[in-house]
Amino acid sequence: MRSGNRTWAAALLATALLAVTAACGGGDSADGTIKLRYSYWGSDARQKMTDEAIKRFEAKNPTIDVEGEITDFPSYYETLSTKVAGGDAPDVITLEIRALREYADRGSLTDLAGKVSTADIDAKVLAIGAIDGKQVAIPSGVNAYAMVANPGLVAQAGLKLPDDSTWTWEDFVELAAKVTSGSDGKITGTQLSWNPAYLQTYAAQKGEHLYVGNKLGVSPQTLKDWWAITQNLIKTKGSPDAAKSSEIYDSGIEQTLIGSNTGASMMMWTNVLGAASKASGQKLDLLRMPKVEGAATGGMFLQPAMFYTASSKTEHPAEAAKFIDFLVNDPEAGAIILSDRGLPASSKVLTSVEGKLSEADQKTVAFVEKIRDELANPPAAPPKGSSDMENVIRRYSEEVIFNRMTPDVAAQKLIAEANAMIAG
Repeated sequence: MRSGNRTWAAALLATALLAVTAACGGGDSADGTIKLRYSYWGSDARQKMTDEAIKRFEAKNPTIDVEGEITDFPSYYETLSTKVAGGDAPDVITLEIRALREYADRGSLTDLAGKVSTADIDAKVLAIGAIDGKQVAIPSGVNAYAMVANPGLVAQAGLKLPDDSTWTWEDFVELAAKVTSGSDGKITGTQLSWNPAYLQTYAAQKGEHLYVGNKLGVSPQTLKDWWAITQNLIKTKGSPDAAKSSEIYDSGIEQTLIGSNTGASMMMWTNVLGAASKASGQKLDLLRMPKVEGAATGGMFLQPAMFYTASSKTEHPAEAAKFIDFLVNDPEAGAIILSDRGLPASSKVLTSVEGKLSEADQKTVAFVEKIRDELANPPAAPPKGSSDMENVIRRYSEEVIFNRMTPDVAAQKLIAEANAMIAG
């Protein structure tokens, strides 16, 4: 994705055109029916379940019509920012944590405090959606960034899964290398990740934060130590080489190593476990992330998979809040959406749908409960401008693994570019 500032700048260029488009668009019906527009991203499967949830809401609220506006993820934020900048914002907007402050700081979101019931949502998770004292976002569900492993492929290499309560990054690299060598290269130990959640977890183990205010909180030494894990994986053939790792990084789950049964492990958000299990057709297990030797914390955390927000420009704030409340708190909506937007944020909804969850999702519920007492406090919404952070991290990571930059130089450049991007 483009950085937030560049995306908004491009969006402003389209304002005049959108103003004309919006003026020609539809409004409320002559019969008094209120129309809401709801924007989100996703697959055909997500669209199908969302349409079903909308129909259920409309049946309960016959004076409200909801029109879903779905976009593929790569173009979602560019499309959304163009609409918002042009005065054509949808009434209800789905956002990720990395885009939350971008929209909140521009006054694009309304305060939902007291308008959506939040009594059954973990207070710490809910607090992530509060920006400058206003509850502008309600979490749809929660995820943890974890290690996913295929125990069958590990066993084929003559090995066993580790005790994930004690394993270190050195253990992880060793296991990945042994899986590759033990299968004569037919199976690769793991697939590389440059997700900010991975760096955030690792930094926490080093006693650092990913962000401190409007600056990157990760030291150059921590970045170099983090890249050393990647370099060692490539060196020992525990992961694919640089070219292959770069090629498959943006692949859909079916094309990942673990999804295609050619890799034994992968870091991912827990709500992807079901899709990974389906793609591979194998039994997959969730493991804690490895630790830095002697670390006081594992650094793992719960994070909202996404948020429901309402536009500050909506002409129907009460109805928009009512729709969000339905998506979050109604068991009927929960029974349709299940874990698609993370494990339901409402504890009551989670309890009501648990028996309907797939085996993989039930495994996720059990995993989260097992590690809950070990989890760090959920991170605050990252600073404005951070929506492009994964691309920045990936770019400099590739500079390192392709030997185009030394880790020392890459660390200094990454920090300088990231700080400029999020300076405000």
